[in-house]
Amino acid sequence: MADLKGINLAMQTPFDAGGAIDFKVFEGLIDKYVEAGVHGLVFGSGTGQHPYLTEQECNQLYEIGAKRVGGRCHVICQTSALNVDEVIRRSRHAESIGADALMILPPYLEGPTDDDGIVEFYRDVASSVGIDIIGYNIPQATGVSVSVALLKRLTALDNFNYIKDSGGDFTLHQEYLQATPGVLNGCDTTTLYALMAGCRGVIWGGANYMPREAVELYDLVTAQRYSEAQVLWQMMLPSLLFIWRTHYSPSVIRAAQLRGLGTGNVRKPLSKLSAEQDKALQQSLRPLFV
Repeated sequence: MADLKGINLAMQTPFDAGGAIDFKVFEGLIDKYVEAGVHGLVFGSGTGQHPYLTEQECNQLYEIGAKRVGGRCHVICQTSALNVDEVIRRSRHAESIGADALMILPPYLEGPTDDDGIVEFYRDVASSVGIDIIGYNIPQATGVSVSVALLKRLTALDNFNYIKDSGGDFTLHQEYLQATPGVLNGCDTTTLYALMAGCRGVIWGGANYMPREAVELYDLVTAQRYSEAQVLWQMMLPSLLFIWRTHYSPSVIRAAQLRGLGTGNVRKPLSKLSAEQDKALQQSLRPLFV
């Protein structure tokens, strides 16, 4: 079992102006994020626009990414898909190129919503690989809410050792913590309090534009320097509130560009922020430039 503690940065996928993956920028970003001290990188995350990447693109991205990381931090790959056979195929490929863990959405878009169906899905995948599986609670996107009872059944499966919780229900998050040690926070706006409550680590999209601050926040909480953590958090919070309430991925990607990280381009059908939204984003980022 990989120890996925700390800041696992849900990494952006940089695109050029025409919508093609810019692998040179991608490799440069990996170096910058590793140098910032992140504990892991998540390739093909939602922030990385996974739904708009082909399987071939994901495979190439993961191969290049894992090689560039070179063991300097954990590598997590999202291998979600609608078809179970495709999930297994993607997962085996990610494992073969050195991924430490796989992040996999539950069945979505009219997939099974009953607990038995979800458990069976993850059982099929878990029995096909030998590395950690990170389940994913993000009901606002999938329509599937992972209850505590379901989580307990899932963590009994081989290799299902983590749950990423992006639901934003902090009560449920703390119930997860009572059920398993493998909880990773995925809700940007609760990060400080999730870490203080004892979550193992985070998978964090917002860290794309403030990787050093994210690592510093984790280090402060780990050292129980909570007053200092709270001061830093108040600098981070305005932009986190903005990205959580606006178009998430375009906001994160633009924020990263404004801080010298990435191209700022998104792939269709996503679109860039409006001029008004962009102005508000820049205003929310000001505390980080102090």
